[in-house]
Amino acid sequence: MSTIRVAIDGPSGAGKSSLARAAAATLGFLYVDTGAIYRTVGLSARDRGVDPGDGAAVAAMLPALQVELRYDGAGQQKMFLNGRDVSGEIRLPEISRYASAVSALPVVRAYLMETQRELARKNNVVMDGRDIGTVVLPDAEAKIFLTASAKVRAERRCRELEERGTPQPFEEVLRDIEDRDFRDTHREAAPLRQAEGAALLDTSALDFQQSLEALLEIIQERTGL
Repeated sequence: MSTIRVAIDGPSGAGKSSLARAAAATLGFLYVDTGAIYRTVGLSARDRGVDPGDGAAVAAMLPALQVELRYDGAGQQKMFLNGRDVSGEIRLPEISRYASAVSALPVVRAYLMETQRELARKNNVVMDGRDIGTVVLPDAEAKIFLTASAKVRAERRCRELEERGTPQPFEEVLRDIEDRDFRDTHREAAPLRQAEGAALLDTSALDFQQSLEALLEIIQERTGL
């Protein structure tokens, strides 16, 4: 029996992870946060003192990495690096820069591609990232491009950082988001863009529950659930 694949792409801070996780829980699907996988590779680069923009140096690092996705009893994704739970550490603000840099490298994207596709072959998935509908799962039954204005995304990210106890000034967060947008949309390997046939969902004027309802409506329309 074939699986159902939901691909959600969008810029940094658009709420992909929280909305995709909630949608997966509602549907009884496996949630796959691909950004967390790239963050784990970025964390390894930081820990090893490797320049995340140096393709040769990062490529040399990859064979020694054991990146695992595990799921707890509630279906929450946990990231492990060489057997160590790094689920919290990869969310540190500084790791975002490392993740952005390594995710632009073709060697890293190729290294992680099969891991992502294998999960979708074996499970009904809601997978989010920046190239899911364009590269990883181009034939997904439902493809959504989730976005919001840079200002709204920065405001949401600031609230998230405050809740984690790692607050940052709004201007700094906004600048980081705008810089990340530029890098993601201009990188050579799998640049961020709306996939062909993907539904556009702009949540700038929506709260979380309204965004979730809109997302579920699109998924149900596209998959016939």
